[in-house]
Amino acid sequence: MSSQKGNVARSRPQKHQNTFSFKNDKFDKSVQTKKINAKLHDGVCQRCKEVLEWRVKYSKYKPLSKPKKCVKCLQKTVKDPYHIMCRPCACELEVCAKCGKKEDIVTPFIKESEKTENFENNLSTNHRRSCIRNEDESDGDLDFDIDLADTEEDNQVNQYKYIKCQSENMKF
Repeated sequence: MSSQKGNVARSRPQKHQNTFSFKNDKFDKSVQTKKINAKLHDGVCQRCKEVLEWRVKYSKYKPLSKPKKCVKCLQKTVKDPYHIMCRPCACELEVCAKCGKKEDIVTPFIKESEKTENFENNLSTNHRRSCIRNEDESDGDLDFDIDLADTEEDNQVNQYKYIKCQSENMKF
């Protein structure tokens, strides 16, 4: 192409044609690349989603090492790369978390209350499963060392320890 002013028409085709498309995980089989490829871009407008998908596709997407400061609440709560707002602020204002414009959000954020409900439901089903397993394991064994004088506070503490251990996939 000539640098002559106004001469913008190309007179020949591209010299080197690509025979296959770029694959970002062809040589890089790391865990980080798998996480980046599996990431769901939510809370952003269509244009920002396309930009983020392009970055992922061509290995330009770099995750954050530590949270950034939100432009609305000024707290270090932005955990997604290339975003300027945290999830609660973007949900409250109903704007794109990346560009900050009030446009149609393609995939809205999953509400925190829904996450906690799902977490509690999983805990209760895991608790039921573990209770069933414990009953199956101790079919003929009776435990006569039960302390019936436990207070309600002790029961709550034990329940808290149990839930904490279940979430860490550990046993007492």
